Amino acid sequence: MLIVTLAFIILILIGMPVAFAIGISGALFFLQHPELPFTIPIQQTVSQTQNFALLAIPLFIMAGNFMNKSGITEELLNLASVIAGRLRGGLAQLSLALSVLMGGVSGSAIADAAMQSRMLGNEMIKRGMSRGFAAGVLSFGSLLTPIIPPGLGFIIYGTIGQVSIGRLFAAGFIPAFLLWAALATTVSFVAKRRGYPPARQARPRAREVATALRGGIWALLFPVILLLGLRFGIFTPSEIGAFAVIYAVFIGVLVYRKLKAMPFREALDGSLADVGAVMFLIALSAVFSYGIVLERIPELVSNAILGVTDSLAGVMMLIVLFILACGFFIDATVLIIMLTPIFLPLVRQLGADPVHFGVVFVIAATIGNFTPPVGAAMYAVCSILKVPIGEYTRESVPLFIAVSIVSLLLIFVPSLVLLVPNLIFGF
Repeated sequence: MLIVTLAFIILILIGMPVAFAIGISGALFFLQHPELPFTIPIQQTVSQTQNFALLAIPLFIMAGNFMNKSGITEELLNLASVIAGRLRGGLAQLSLALSVLMGGVSGSAIADAAMQSRMLGNEMIKRGMSRGFAAGVLSFGSLLTPIIPPGLGFIIYGTIGQVSIGRLFAAGFIPAFLLWAALATTVSFVAKRRGYPPARQARPRAREVATALRGGIWALLFPVILLLGLRFGIFTPSEIGAFAVIYAVFIGVLVYRKLKAMPFREALDGSLADVGAVMFLIALSAVFSYGIVLERIPELVSNAILGVTDSLAGVMMLIVLFILACGFFIDATVLIIMLTPIFLPLVRQLGADPVHFGVVFVIAATIGNFTPPVGAAMYAVCSILKVPIGEYTRESVPLFIAVSIVSLLLIFVPSLVLLVPNLIFGF
């Protein structure tokens, strides 16, 4: 597997699309083992696409695109202004609140970062905020979006690891609000030092609050309905994806009345591209994963880590550090697909709850979207706001520290992750 791994790293570094890098390097494994039939890579690729549980992925992607085109984003922006407009840090605080509210709509950190950069980025800079810090807040703030259900990372992890997606959805709430509190506190501290003003001076009136809540209530109800549907057995994860699409079309056509013919077509076009990219990646990852299992890589990695420490918290910290290092070069979705079969059996062996590990794992993998040199969300924000990567990196250090502190807290206090799923689904 050494040659396969080196080939994968080289292909990534020269800029080859990740799916092709995975497929080509995986095919090299079979060239090294001529005793294996070369029909196996084809069989593995095709069989991966026949996994019924994966049907939830394209359905939730479609639901997110329809929600984005329904006009709900403007309503959520108004609600975020009411919630966080008077906090120190102005539009930076507003963007964090919007990321939380967008969790039930988008589910994608990259999409949220790009959207908010276009909506709020230049206005943040016009109001005196440094370009680097504005980019850092918009980038790291989007970490909140995939942690609120229905996050795509949870769906992929749950499908690959055979972990309850409903419990994963429920487990994201407290970590998301802890991350929000940590990032908001950091923004407030920086804003106080630099004199960044609030986005609004006047306290919102009761009528304004009621109007904002009425406009955003459909997005706020979305994750609640998903959890209730899973909890009471009304839907399976795949079926609830179909319900999510119907729900998004319903509010776009009949409630906000902005999902006309053109936005509907744009949502379908975007969904086609997104689904194709994700499913192609998952299909080709089966070729790579076959070699990992055959070479007993999970056992080798487990023995290496257990040789350092057999403490569950210590093992999870080592895994998080490894994921963060990989995140400098590899996309979060790829990390979840490739590393779940390696690390999940290890932490299960040590008695970890797979839901607890899944939340920590997905957060660590998602952080890679915001770190140089290849963070996708980082590049989206920096290209839109024309921010040098060096300035972005320097200004983002306090935000990275805040996120790291919360990640450590989640590792050492599993009850923060498991409280909500245990209350909803039982122990």
